[in-house]
Amino acid sequence: MNKVYLVGFMGCGKSAIGKRLSFFTKLPFYDMDHEIVQKTGMTIPQIFATYGEERFREMETEFLQTFRDEMCIIATGGGVAMRKENRKLMRESGLVFFLDAPFRDIWRRIATDKNRPIVHRSTRSEIEKLYHKRYEAYKESAHFIVQTRQRSLSKVTEYIAFQMERLSSKPTIIASHQDTAGSPQK
Repeated sequence: MNKVYLVGFMGCGKSAIGKRLSFFTKLPFYDMDHEIVQKTGMTIPQIFATYGEERFREMETEFLQTFRDEMCIIATGGGVAMRKENRKLMRESGLVFFLDAPFRDIWRRIATDKNRPIVHRSTRSEIEKLYHKRYEAYKESAHFIVQTRQRSLSKVTEYIAFQMERLSSKPTIIASHQDTAGSPQK
């Protein structure tokens, strides 16, 4: 295991869990969106307005292809798993955890966030359709599906850290796992 990727819809808790996981495991944490912002010198809304969403998605792929080779935790962007190439890059270079949060929890967290261009220009119904459209891609990218509903940040962090430790001594990642809630894994 080299990298740990946290995937899921915007607002599912990737950054919050990533920071806690970093503290818990003593591994460096990187937020993909933050790294892209640092590299371009533009905010995510500015990137979308200047270059469009497709170019932003290309930047996410470039990040996965070129980011430093070190043991670390990466909170990915909410759309990164939509590209088959990205799913393959993540699965081959690390361990992928899908933070599966119910849409109602996500909407509560993102509805007023001005740094999310997709939310800013869409209705709740449109965002919910996008959530359902992306759901299968998150599952396809994941080695583990982690149910976050009614679980504290601490419980989710401990579970991921446990799986990281359990698999760290093994040379390959096992293709199928169950989380404590019994969700099937890829």
